[in-house]
Amino acid sequence: MAYQWIDMESFPRRKHFAYFSTLAYPYVGTTANVDITDTLRVIKGEKLPFFLTVCYCAARAANSVPELRQRIRDGRIIIFDHCRTSHTVALEDGTYCYCTLDGSLPFDKYLSVGKAAQERARQRRSLEEEAEEPEELLFISTTPWLTYTALVQPVPIPADSNPRITWGKYFTQEGKTLLPVSILCHHALVDGIHIAAFYQALERELAAIARETGEAHG
Repeated sequence: MAYQWIDMESFPRRKHFAYFSTLAYPYVGTTANVDITDTLRVIKGEKLPFFLTVCYCAARAANSVPELRQRIRDGRIIIFDHCRTSHTVALEDGTYCYCTLDGSLPFDKYLSVGKAAQERARQRRSLEEEAEEPEELLFISTTPWLTYTALVQPVPIPADSNPRITWGKYFTQEGKTLLPVSILCHHALVDGIHIAAFYQALERELAAIARETGEAHG
């Protein structure tokens, strides 16, 4: 995937980058409940795959925030033009494998490509990333059996800089259907304002799917 090097001399967060790059655990993250009331209504009404629909919206939301496309390489920062997702696919034995998808596709095509890609992933049963440059990936997973308020993610040593996005089991509260969504990022690249921008973009993408799909099939 295409990327550019960021000029570290003019980079406004260069001091933050230098500081957080020295920490043993340089990550920052949160869990927030996202309103999916209208989106879930369309998903059920049109019999859309829940995971792929949310994954599509999460991919587009993350790509809309430049900081979530940044990665650390050789002590400097690169920014990808676009980042694909690598998500978990459940297997019949209770384990899982990985599947890579491109969220820049139109939604209808994404769903058809995604279903086929997931089936190929089940046949491969691999935990090896398919991307030539794993740095570009957004790591996606889900715990659909559990509604949670916080999540601890495993991370490698040395630290990588791929954002990790996870969601749990949706629930109803005060007439709304809410989905707990977690995000974990490298703090040398991402601050709270960027995480908030991701959640705002995710809500916009979910609303757009509900509106556009509903209009197309209404």
